[in-house]
This record gives sequence, structure tokens and C-alpha cells, in this order.
Amino acid sequence: MRALSHAVRLALIEVLAVHGALTATQAGELIGESATTCSFHLRQLAKYGFVEEAGRGPGRSRPWRVTHLGWTVEDLANDTEVNAAAKALGEIALQRQLQRHHEFNRRRREYPVEWRDVGDESQTVWWVTPSEMASLQQEIDSLVYRFRDRLANPELRPADASPVEVMVLSHLFLPPDISAQSHEQDRDSL
Repeated sequence: MRALSHAVRLALIEVLAVHGALTATQAGELIGESATTCSFHLRQLAKYGFVEEAGRGPGRSRPWRVTHLGWTVEDLANDTEVNAAAKALGEIALQRQLQRHHEFNRRRREYPVEWRDVGDESQTVWWVTPSEMASLQQEIDSLVYRFRDRLANPELRPADASPVEVMVLSHLFLPPDISAQSHEQDRDSL
């Protein structure tokens, strides 16, 4: 996780996932970093198994590709170091996603007409049990991952397809101390 908790490394994984195999120079042009910086970080990502060389390119070029898409981190109650690294990684990734969303909204009118209004924002509050939320999350996951195979396999992408980032955030609305008080008050009023 420490290998991923770096903005350049996350950017490299994102750009390789979207564009496929790239050299350090090509990736650097896309993320605004030098080829030297990208080469260093690609080697670090390779050291931990997140990317690998994608064979030789023309001349001396060395394209890189991601080895797998996405990752999950289980909460390890007794490993505060791993939990802290997982939290840092989650925060960095979330900030990058929100930054892209804000940039899309800021520049929405610059996109082709057919893409301008297809993105959406919605927010609501549900009153659900933990089991209902787990079931709902499974339904959301099945929708969100519906086209995931197109990310790994470019041949499956329709000609007019573009990469679209989908974020779904769900969390308890109230902090733990207020949430517990609210449940106690609800029980007392019955």
C-alpha cells in the first residue's frame, strides 16, 4: 500500500489502466511528469507487482502495463501501520477522483454536446439496516462493474466509447457518538 500511496504512482496506474501499455515518456506526457520521474515510479510499482514490462517497443522503448485492475484492502484490527497506509491510500485516491469530477464540471461546456449532460450528481440519505445496506451495495456494485471488462479488453469497447469514472460513496450519515445517541433516544421513545 505504501507503494501506491504516492500521487505519481496512482496517476501512472490510472493512465496505464485507461490507455493501455505506455512508455515512461508517454505516461509522463499524459500526467505532466518527466520521463525520469515516471521511470523511477514505474520500477517501484513493478517491484511490488502493480505493473510489469509489456515487452519491448521500437528501439530502446520499454512499455509498461498494469498487472491487475483495482485492489481491496481488508481492515486489519491489530495492524495500525497497514490500516494507516490503507487510509492514506484511500484519501489520495478519493481526492484524485473528486478533483477530476470538479474539473469535468468546470469544463463541461468544452466537451462534445453528447457528453455534456450525461454525468450526474445525486445525494440522498437512506434509513437502512446493515443487512439492507450490504444488499444495496451488492446491487450498486453489479451496476458499477457492468462494463469493467472493457477496461482490460479494448476490443470490447464500442467505437464511440470514452472512459467514464463512476464513484459511489456510502457511509453512515452521523458520526459514531451521535449515531449511538440517536439509536438510544429512538429506543427510549418506544
